[in-house]
Amino acid sequence: MMRFMMSLFAALTLWAMPVQAQDSGPLRIEITEGVIEPMPFAAPDFVADTAAGTELGRNIARVISADLAGTGLFRQIPAEAHISRITSFESPVQFADWRAVNAQALITGAVSVDGAGRVVARFRVYDVFAGQELGSGLQLVGTRDGWRRIAHKVADQVYSRITGEGGYFDSRVVYVSESGPKNQRAKRLAIMDYDGANLKYLTDSSSLVLAPRFSPTGDRVLYTSYETGFPRIYVLDVANVGRRVLPTQDGTMSFAPRFSPDGRSVLYSLTQGGNTDLFVMDIGSGSSTRLTNAPSIETAPSYSPDGRQIVFESDRSGTPQLYIMAAGGGEARRISFGQGRYGTPVWSPRGDLIAFTKQSKGRFHIGVMRTDGSEERLLTASFLDEGPTWAPNGRVIMFTRETQGAQGQASLYSVDITGRNLKQVSTNGGASDPSWGPLQD
Repeated sequence: MMRFMMSLFAALTLWAMPVQAQDSGPLRIEITEGVIEPMPFAAPDFVADTAAGTELGRNIARVISADLAGTGLFRQIPAEAHISRITSFESPVQFADWRAVNAQALITGAVSVDGAGRVVARFRVYDVFAGQELGSGLQLVGTRDGWRRIAHKVADQVYSRITGEGGYFDSRVVYVSESGPKNQRAKRLAIMDYDGANLKYLTDSSSLVLAPRFSPTGDRVLYTSYETGFPRIYVLDVANVGRRVLPTQDGTMSFAPRFSPDGRSVLYSLTQGGNTDLFVMDIGSGSSTRLTNAPSIETAPSYSPDGRQIVFESDRSGTPQLYIMAAGGGEARRISFGQGRYGTPVWSPRGDLIAFTKQSKGRFHIGVMRTDGSEERLLTASFLDEGPTWAPNGRVIMFTRETQGAQGQASLYSVDITGRNLKQVSTNGGASDPSWGPLQD
């Protein structure tokens, strides 16, 4: 099991050299030229402990399977191929039957609904070839309306036990929902589960909105609005959709906001007198401090996870490039040196990488590099890819991709940091500017 986890960790790490996993016993992933053979797993419907749990058990198993298979690291064995049937959560597992269908991992569970309408789910994860449980089983409690969150939490636990990495399924994404023709596109803020479910609109389409950004705890969203004619920064409470504008001087334009790691401050760009610099504002008092003072354009700032440094975009060298400076301001150090234009940097929640947008030779790319600018790697290439945002575990990136042509529409895509598993994210219509929130409590 330990060797399997080490092999999978290498596959998830961008900088690992292509290797062939050694014979590691029951669980093994083959890694050849950076391509992983997905692990076969089985997730039968959860057993219904009460009559009301039958449909829930089926739906929970379906979402768990979709979460795991969607990573590209797991391959679901369809129910029609199963030899054994799980009819009781307490009955012994017939491992030989699951080995016969080549299942390497098995997820079993039971679900019930009590008199108060609460959903109670129990689950276990097994290493089929070793014939043993991976840690002790857990019990999760939620509401009937929140059954999807129970499924995502189970999937997060399974993912973590097998890979050794943190999960990211029980999380949400805030983004700009787009509709209408390209020359008259209406934009409003929307929030959804990471997989596109439970969509909710946070603003109407009466004014242009841009660049929503989650707070570290996921309870608030920063965004830029043009409803006054000038770009202004608003902070919105996700639970009650109440909002307020952050104070700025008349005649200035404020945009590109981002929360500090402690959620108490907002880092942003402000244009005044034709010059754009970085500022930081204390949300409680409304007082602002200027961080840069240069004739160039400084924008798209992002904090390091410890709050000590800031990465940002600047054209002080003649073209947009990436720079890092102390959170309190001071001398900045350039970290991007490849050919092309760099922008929209975002620090990984793990602190080890910076994601960015790169424009080079007529193509747009989403890429990652070390925080010192070394080991740059481009993960995507298209007519227009931009605006990366990190999953809570720092292993997957979501971004905007726009198709070419007069009627081109923006969509959300995701890719892991190895450049594998590129796929479109389900949304209701056009979508751009995603911000991936933290795991929910």
